[in-house]
Amino acid sequence: MSNLSPNEIQSPCVRNCCLDDKDMCLGCFRVIDEILVWGQADNKQKGEILVLCESRKKEHKNRYPF
Repeated sequence: MSNLSPNEIQSPCVRNCCLDDKDMCLGCFRVIDEILVWGQADNKQKGEILVLCESRKKEHKNRYPF
């Protein structure tokens, strides 16, 4: 059972945490500060974090296409 309200944005965590040298998780592409604030963030903040994550994910896949 989830404690999320029906409209709350869910965490992008994929339970594959591995921080790189810039403290970015290579599983969800959040930086450590975003991971730590996620539980207190509102949906607007979470949405902004997800946009940044998607950008980092694309950049990472372009840099490491394998």
